[in-house]
Amino acid sequence: MREASHNFLAVDPARQFAVVRGLASPIRVRILQLLRRSGPLNVNQIAETLELPQSTVATNVQILTDADLIETSLGKASKGQQKICWARFDEIVIQLAPERPSRDSNVVEVEMPLGLYTSCEVTAPCGMCSTERIMGVLDVPDLFLDPARVQAALIWFGRGFIEYKFPNNAKLMNRMVEALEFELELSSEVPGTNKNWPSDISLWVNHAHVGVWTAPGDYGDRRGRFTPRWWKLEGSQYGDLTSWRIGRDGTFVNGKRISGIGLSKLDLPKHHSIRLRIGIHEKAKRPGGVNIFGKGFGNHGRDIIMRLKLASS
Repeated sequence: MREASHNFLAVDPARQFAVVRGLASPIRVRILQLLRRSGPLNVNQIAETLELPQSTVATNVQILTDADLIETSLGKASKGQQKICWARFDEIVIQLAPERPSRDSNVVEVEMPLGLYTSCEVTAPCGMCSTERIMGVLDVPDLFLDPARVQAALIWFGRGFIEYKFPNNAKLMNRMVEALEFELELSSEVPGTNKNWPSDISLWVNHAHVGVWTAPGDYGDRRGRFTPRWWKLEGSQYGDLTSWRIGRDGTFVNGKRISGIGLSKLDLPKHHSIRLRIGIHEKAKRPGGVNIFGKGFGNHGRDIIMRLKLASS
């Protein structure tokens, strides 16, 4: 796996007041700075380094934990167990104004909830999580048809596919499409995690197999930026944000051309919907399964994005 990326947190103070409270103390800021410099430390080590009472450190560590600014786990100490602490983020920015939406009239963007797929055919290992709990029983493919699937924020399976139907706004607007894009956070899938577990993940659009992207592994080295605290660290934590672009000259993933399948193969003007299928091709050389991360899991906190870039009217 690549070197761990810079961990960045953008905070909306109106919705994430616990984070603002966590930062509103010189002591807690000093604790965060120490953990970023030194790596994981126990409460006694933090108290000794900062020359603070252990009780003061313990109280402030709990506030930082409640704000999801640090992670903690129990480790062995000379007398029983000791709480080990480490910081989650390298940089924290408080946003006083939301980002301005794009006013480009030639771009139509739709965010599809992860659990709102319309068909599926999957094999174990498989399962789904909402932001609050594991949904149903793991490794039972039939449960992928349960109506509660609309709550899913993380989906995984070993073989097969799930399929979504996006509205074809270009047809409704009687506009030509210059490019079709999808953004989704993906990793491979193995029981537990394995950073060296490549998997060939395929996308189909309107039944055309547009290409394959190889996920390097199933990442579990650290908690995903948006992954809820109840989800164990032994489970898949985050993926790679993949940007798929289908233009007139082929299909590209993160700017790299992966196939010659272009817009002409998708017959967009003929269909009222755009069908997106995500899965493992039956002839995949490395069929290592797939995790799909939605809003509330992973590093990016978004569901599946479809973006239509329209020709100028």
